[in-house]
Amino acid sequence: MSSAFYDHVQQELQSIREAGLFKGERIITTPQGSLVHTADGRDVINLCANNYLGLSSHPKVIEAAHEALRTHGYGLSSVRFICGTQDLHKTLEQRLAKFLGTEDTILYAAAFDANGGLFEPLLGEQDAIISDELNHASIIDGIRLCKAKRFRYKHNDLADLERCLQEAKAAGARFMLVFTDGVFSMDGTIAQLDKIREICDRHGALLGIDECHASGFLGKTGRGTHEYRNVFGKIDIITGTLGKALGGASGGFTTGRKEVIELLRQRSRPYLFSNTVAPSIVGASIAVLDLLEASTELRDKLEANTAYFREAIQAAGFEIKPGTHPIVPIMVYDAVTAQKLSARLLELGVYAVGFFFPVVPKGQARIRVQVSAGHSREQLEKAVAAFAQAGRDVGLIKN
Repeated sequence: MSSAFYDHVQQELQSIREAGLFKGERIITTPQGSLVHTADGRDVINLCANNYLGLSSHPKVIEAAHEALRTHGYGLSSVRFICGTQDLHKTLEQRLAKFLGTEDTILYAAAFDANGGLFEPLLGEQDAIISDELNHASIIDGIRLCKAKRFRYKHNDLADLERCLQEAKAAGARFMLVFTDGVFSMDGTIAQLDKIREICDRHGALLGIDECHASGFLGKTGRGTHEYRNVFGKIDIITGTLGKALGGASGGFTTGRKEVIELLRQRSRPYLFSNTVAPSIVGASIAVLDLLEASTELRDKLEANTAYFREAIQAAGFEIKPGTHPIVPIMVYDAVTAQKLSARLLELGVYAVGFFFPVVPKGQARIRVQVSAGHSREQLEKAVAAFAQAGRDVGLIKN
């Protein structure tokens, strides 16, 4: 065994620690919720989960998971095309397609796999993919696996997008696919899909979006960014997750035209070589869709909670990224200060994690707050007060 290799790894870890970039894991001992209990004995307000609609521990969702476990078992020990497809999987795929305004859906073990297995089966050397520079890591990795020509446009910059399309066309691209996050996870920026759709149409390009931070609550009925931007039914490919607003467990999906989904079933490697999504998750996800289709109460409460928190945290003296999304980046800029602020918040009863390089660019460290429909107004008021105290204690705000 090579001791030099392990010495190298230890040195790398030490350099991460010394730079203030080491990411520790805090252990919670309760179900996910607006209030969680940590392993060191504290009850804290949880402001950093993807549990946008508060459904991760909803009684009806848990009940549906138990029922699927009882009727369809714990796991299938197989991939989909061998013996890993149950009636529940087909039902969920059809329900997601209906909910998102498409023709068909394919399920993956994770949303990372949905993006990782998307591009290579559909596009080749003659084609081009045009990607926003701040797209999620799973999109970046999926594009790397594809032989299509790659173009990257400046974040949310429509003029630069048009430049990339012109260059791709001039290079003789057969098919062009523009792909963007519907909502960007670090900033809460909502893509200008209506304008992007117009640009794509002018250049004969396809348009795909990742909806992980939008499905279930963005738009008047929670269908996502395409509903929010009034282009519902006009997006070629949508990828998303079951692991955030739609129940919060795990699993991902791609949805779109039937022929596209069918080709992915034939050639998408994460689908062909990974075990199918567990029956309990599938059953619970169907129950989530039942809840969302019956009422907009949860997304309406989330919208109100977000508006309150954004206004209150700015009034407390913090700088945030502008917007309307429940992702609220509280800008700190310095990684060490972000870690100190996060640690002080935990002492004051608020669970909110610092984000810094390589998760965000160097010099852009922040606390990323994620508001939930599960939060009460009292919890949000206490959280803002804790932020104000912690901000003063670490020297971030003066008043």
